[in-house]
Amino acid sequence: MTNPGWADWAAVEKVDPDLARAVMDEVHRENTKLELIASENFSSPAVLAALGTPLTNKYAEGYPGRRYYGGCEFVDVAENLARDRAKKLFGAEHVNVQPHAGAQANVAAYFAFLEPGDTVMGMSLAHGGHLTHGSPVSFSGRLFNFVPYGVRQDDELIDLDEVRAIATRERPKMIVAGYSAYSRIWDFKAFRAIADDVGALLLVDAAHFIGLVAGGVHPNPLEHADIVTCTTHKTLRGPRGAMIMCTEEHAKAIDKSVFPGWQGGPLMHSIAAKAVAFAEAATDEFATYSGQVVANARALAGSLTSEGLRIVSGGTDNHLMLVDLRPAGVTGKDAEARLDEVGITVNKNAIPYDPAKPFVASGIRLGTPALTTCGMKEPEIEEVGGLIARALKDGSDTTTREVRAQVAALTDRFRPYPDVT
Repeated sequence: MTNPGWADWAAVEKVDPDLARAVMDEVHRENTKLELIASENFSSPAVLAALGTPLTNKYAEGYPGRRYYGGCEFVDVAENLARDRAKKLFGAEHVNVQPHAGAQANVAAYFAFLEPGDTVMGMSLAHGGHLTHGSPVSFSGRLFNFVPYGVRQDDELIDLDEVRAIATRERPKMIVAGYSAYSRIWDFKAFRAIADDVGALLLVDAAHFIGLVAGGVHPNPLEHADIVTCTTHKTLRGPRGAMIMCTEEHAKAIDKSVFPGWQGGPLMHSIAAKAVAFAEAATDEFATYSGQVVANARALAGSLTSEGLRIVSGGTDNHLMLVDLRPAGVTGKDAEARLDEVGITVNKNAIPYDPAKPFVASGIRLGTPALTTCGMKEPEIEEVGGLIARALKDGSDTTTREVRAQVAALTDRFRPYPDVT
């Protein structure tokens, strides 16, 4: 077994061989399957190395220069590096890099300005929003009066006239813009105008596309939003975690809500890895990568369309797309299983106005960040689109074997951790 290079792997194998085996099995899976889940990516060895440092040992409740524990002088350096790099990268006035995950970032942002029962607007989960944007099974829908908006049935695009009408009627205290499954560029300027008209704060959940912003291929929501929350993995390709960016006016409220409001000691090893990821995202190489992510997404959508599958809203402007599987006569649940069998990893996903139940779904969500990290460009992505279509249209044993072999040929050439065997 080759040392992965991001840890003292011999120590892991010695202390816990069962865990070591599970980790290496996962690395093998990532190396030998085509990763098309839109919310996943492959962190660099440098990011992974930072995650494995002794910074994990340090309790550092509070913020740099204002900690509740002694001995924080060096973790302060790490957190300041992360904050300063994020400010420069996104043009933010204030950044909090302590949220452990996107949901924690959103809850902290909500409670910095809202009281339980306040009215908030967010995109319907059924139309591409996120659980934390008001779903009744989430804390957001249970604690706040979330009023949903969505997309038109005819073109599956956000109806800004409807958003304005709802906002005028409901007078929300906050409007949440952002998605987990919407393939078009968001009109942040229009949402800013609507929020201003009704006296609402505008929060943009940029979890999915923030890496494209860093790479300069997507509009920057900070130009219009009061608060921006985002994860640091996905298109940003950093460690699993999150951050909140805001205007200086809201800095104190945000920081107080994160700590001591919703979290205790920050994960300093993760914050260090965020600093590494922000340094990587500031490079010309990352800008080229981001442009390729978008180009690959358009190539994949075009390939699937040419194979007779329907892309929700007719295409994509970002890194993801929803595929309506009804023309192929397959459910999302069946498609996820069938594609996994040939070595292609996707997730089932509801489409707008979906007649199927969410756990079955009529679609799948696809994204290109991970395969782009592996080095794929349009020709390979178009080939992947053809393999997806073939596997979905014909589930025979012969086709399954043939597609699996073609997938293996691709993963032999394009894999995230080629030095790990």
